[in-house]
Amino acid sequence: MRFKINLLLILFAFVNNILIGQESILTIDNTIDIVRKFHPIVKQSYLQKEISNKELLVAKSNFDPSIQISSQEKEFGGLLYYKYNNSELKIPTWYGIDIKAGVENNMGEKTDPSLSKYKNSYLGISMDPFRGILVDKRKSIVNQAKYFVELTKYEQKLVINDLILDATIAYWNWVNAFYVHDLYKKSAENNKQRFDFVKKAYMSGDRAAIDTTESLMQLQTIEMMEVQAFIELQKAKFELSNFFWTQDGMPYTFDSIIIPDNQFKLSRIEAIQLANLEQTINSSMLSHPKIEMMNQKMGILDIEKKIKTVELFPSLKMNYNLLEKNYQLPGNFNNNNNYKYGFSISLPLFQRQARGELGKTKNKIESLGWDKKYIALEIENKIKSNYTEFNSLKQQIKLSESSLIANKVLFDTEHMKFSMGESSLFLMNSREMKYLESEQKYLSLKAKFFSSFYKNKWASATLE
Repeated sequence: MRFKINLLLILFAFVNNILIGQESILTIDNTIDIVRKFHPIVKQSYLQKEISNKELLVAKSNFDPSIQISSQEKEFGGLLYYKYNNSELKIPTWYGIDIKAGVENNMGEKTDPSLSKYKNSYLGISMDPFRGILVDKRKSIVNQAKYFVELTKYEQKLVINDLILDATIAYWNWVNAFYVHDLYKKSAENNKQRFDFVKKAYMSGDRAAIDTTESLMQLQTIEMMEVQAFIELQKAKFELSNFFWTQDGMPYTFDSIIIPDNQFKLSRIEAIQLANLEQTINSSMLSHPKIEMMNQKMGILDIEKKIKTVELFPSLKMNYNLLEKNYQLPGNFNNNNNYKYGFSISLPLFQRQARGELGKTKNKIESLGWDKKYIALEIENKIKSNYTEFNSLKQQIKLSESSLIANKVLFDTEHMKFSMGESSLFLMNSREMKYLESEQKYLSLKAKFFSSFYKNKWASATLE
């Protein structure tokens, strides 16, 4: 309940801030929570889970008791040929044994001689000892349906895990685009002021005419970069909007008043750590949804193998009924001489179909075993690869930060010397472009670093 309230408060805050024209801060945690709650793919995954539960319910229906009532009558030329009124209760049980109880009333001059005339009752069982008791097909179907329920649960985890990864990557791309645009926007404003300063200095005779051209070219270059950064920001914003939906199932497009939080700039990269690599791999080998899905599929095939194996046995169908007159309860097996029993046995001589079906199932099990080994290796390598990328990006950011600080110092120093008339506009512009390039690279590396953090969670399937 608290989770639902928090999500509603997030959306309310978005809408409220839009209405009053204020900025609203969007964090990565807000993004993940909204995706988990409202995205159509998440809702579809829950529907698939419900469908598998309904399939289990259908499988269990094989054990539902049933009542059958039938009535037939024929009269011709004033003669009652027959009149049959029959009611039967059938109770399926485990191991292929069915319990039956019923009453019948058979009348007429031409009744079937195999039927007992007038009011009778019966109680009996029917079974196939080879194909029912050894492996109950109905019970096996229920157990397979249970495996399918678990299989759907792990499929749902994978779907949500992939979806949240896409959402986090889109979020950090948007954050990067936002700060890159902000960088060039501020730089364009500074260059506009510098151009005005140089133009006034030229008008007063303190600067050469070529300086105004140099300053204007720098301003136009930065403005073009700002326009391109704005285009990239809009593309990133629309990409992120794909993951935002309202509670009513409507797409939600956020406006420019929604901005990322400043944790992107304030976070201490060196303090962000991943779990132990070996522990992560060992845990994933036991609980990763893909591994669990292989286990569920193997369970389904094991049951199928048992069913196919039993098909090699003869089919022996047996039934036994105790009979009694006048709707009375049938007596016990020892004292009652009124009974009806029968059996039938069949067995194909070459067993080609049974042997072929069993062989196919064994091949599927072997193939699944190889799939499981491959998937386990793939998961392990993904975890190692993302783990390596994470640590590599951390080192690159440290180097990039040092480069950024150095370029910032050089630019600020050159700007100060330019203000004092001790440096050229060309040299200062070159320092500025180098500084902007280094800061853009630094921002891009940070965005990749945060994405890599969530990629590691995705590789071990812990994002869901």
